[in-house]
Amino acid sequence: MADRSGERLIEWFRRGRRELPWRGPFPRDPYSVLVSEVMAQQTQAQRAAAAYPEFMRRFPSLAVLAAADIGDVLHAFAGLGYYRRARLLHQAAGAIAARGAWPTTAGELALLPGFGPYTAAAVAALAFGGDEPPVDGNVARVTARVLARALPLGSPELLRAGRAFARELHAEAPTPELFEALMELGATVCAPASPRCGACPLLARCAAAAAGTAEAFPLPRARRSRERRRWVAVWLERPDRTVLLHRVDEGPLLLGLWLPPFAELADGEEPVATAHSLARAAGWPVPLAPAPAVRHAITHRDILVLPFAGSAGRARISEEREGWSWQDPGNPSVPSSTMLAKLAVACGQACIEPSLFPSAKE
Repeated sequence: MADRSGERLIEWFRRGRRELPWRGPFPRDPYSVLVSEVMAQQTQAQRAAAAYPEFMRRFPSLAVLAAADIGDVLHAFAGLGYYRRARLLHQAAGAIAARGAWPTTAGELALLPGFGPYTAAAVAALAFGGDEPPVDGNVARVTARVLARALPLGSPELLRAGRAFARELHAEAPTPELFEALMELGATVCAPASPRCGACPLLARCAAAAAGTAEAFPLPRARRSRERRRWVAVWLERPDRTVLLHRVDEGPLLLGLWLPPFAELADGEEPVATAHSLARAAGWPVPLAPAPAVRHAITHRDILVLPFAGSAGRARISEEREGWSWQDPGNPSVPSSTMLAKLAVACGQACIEPSLFPSAKE
């Protein structure tokens, strides 16, 4: 292109890119790219950067991650939230290890569990030199502003426009660094609010900046209606202040995390009856008392948790029961959720510090 947009973007990137632990020469190790991209999704880059070195120390290779217990992987994601990413990363490692070799194209990678279109394109481009552009929210925002396209963030139309725009820049500067530079531009300069247009290497061709309307693009993402649910939870506590937890092995939410027995409350069901049923199923038909309700949010769901607390005395749970354990609810090594910390406070263990647990985005 005559205006050298792609070249200027790469020059800008090389001068001032952020130092992140997964960045290095191209081509990059595909395992490193996969881990970093999964960690950085829906998480600030600096938080992902802080967690990345320890994760790679514990799981230094694809084979090690594939062979790891899912509980260990979930624990390594503590503080990042969105535990579904950890499960998908573990599944992806298992699938690639079973194949015996990495697929090298975005199309092949997208067929594996844990790989969406963006992750597949990012791994293919940054590790194998693929030319399919990875388009995240940052690239989409840059595209919408440069082209002044009034399209909603997350829409298929803006995704297609982002790919076409990235391909145009890549044709002038055919290096995977171009794709990373475009993502960096959206993350650091072309921010959602108060974009620093004067520092942008694409300013000369940005239609929105020329019109003084950069913050009007893109249009807001279509809001998903929020679901409202009611759950009942049973807090069974021993004199040593350990609490009965079980590992969530079924259902769409909180998989792999350790929580007190809980169940969704159906229409017409009495909370106290459901609580006693949960206690009996856990092997502890003890008297229960209601505790203050807890509000919890998981993605687009607002959950009202109705806790019932009881004393389990000194008797022991059958330790051989798989997926059940007495645990100190303040132990950060137990993969859990902020819901556990909230229940601890509601049921009298006010010493539990919610910051020990990830944000409520499981």
